[in-house]
Amino acid sequence: MEQLNKWIGPYLSNLHMPSVHWNDVVEIIILTFVAYHILLWIKNTRAWALLKGVILILVFVIIAGICKMNTILWIVPNIFSVCVTAFIVVLQPELRSALEELGRKNIFSSLLDSSKRADGRFSDRTINEIVKASVEMGKAKTGALIVIEHEQPLKEYERTGIDVDGIISSQLLINIFEHNTPLHDGAVIVRGNRVISATCYLPLSDNMALSKDLGTRHRAGVGISEVTDSLTVIVSEETGKISVAYGGQLERGLDAERLRKRLSDIQDKPMEEKKRKLWKGRSGNEE
Repeated sequence: MEQLNKWIGPYLSNLHMPSVHWNDVVEIIILTFVAYHILLWIKNTRAWALLKGVILILVFVIIAGICKMNTILWIVPNIFSVCVTAFIVVLQPELRSALEELGRKNIFSSLLDSSKRADGRFSDRTINEIVKASVEMGKAKTGALIVIEHEQPLKEYERTGIDVDGIISSQLLINIFEHNTPLHDGAVIVRGNRVISATCYLPLSDNMALSKDLGTRHRAGVGISEVTDSLTVIVSEETGKISVAYGGQLERGLDAERLRKRLSDIQDKPMEEKKRKLWKGRSGNEE
């Protein structure tokens, strides 16, 4: 035991445990909070894809350093300042939006806010109201364009329209898209269980594989699904058929049940709730 103490003693004497005060704990909490929200902001904007590209470049630079590629190692520090400026220019809209959001945000309420609801991103009632409105507008051949936000925020497109901020109902959606009403032209953006904005402008798809008989409404629905992870419900004014655009793909001629299934796919309900709903459906079929 004495020999062990003699061997470990000199190492233990060199160890120094810093004293921790209350202000150090507060500082750690603040830095953790700031770092978390920066990462959350990066994940919800185009900066996420840019960050993955930066990480890939850093891995390449490390490999260049190991392999002693001197020309590449000379180029990297010389273009670093240019890359920082380009990063700010590319993400200027997102940076501005983040600062505006910070000014409007209640920090204390956000600490208590839960990111996921028990019933998912939106409720079953919202799904039923969207399906009901889409079917009714299809029968009347009323054109409609309903964009449902998923993970990526749609604030960039929300700002192009008129604020509504109303609870979703089939009557509200039908009234918005009724002919000759002030809000019927453009898209409606849905976030959670609310209609956030109407008459919004969407980017048109450049996909040459799309059918030539598709109009601007369908191309806008596909266009927004190409640049975001949103799901768009489209009702044709010419045929009354219901279509869904998601991930750059267009599915046409949906009935009420298929539309309800597509909406349920992005509802993000907890797995237990999905199993309960599935079991309830099976029990009803057996009866």
